[in-house]
Amino acid sequence: MYKNENEIPLVLTVKDLEDILNIGQTTAYELMNSGQFHVVKVGKQLRVYKSVFLKWLTKGEEIAL
Repeated sequence: MYKNENEIPLVLTVKDLEDILNIGQTTAYELMNSGQFHVVKVGKQLRVYKSVFLKWLTKGEEIAL
């Protein structure tokens, strides 16, 4: 679990989303494939930029983790 925003990697994996949102793997994959934010596919793995994810999470508002 990340204690603050600075500990979050610049590029997030499905596992990172699970940890940040406290959700299961299936839900994390569904979220990554939902089209709600831009996802980069690296081979078969999905990645999302931290800045894109945090903007989606906060709907554009500033947050402190």
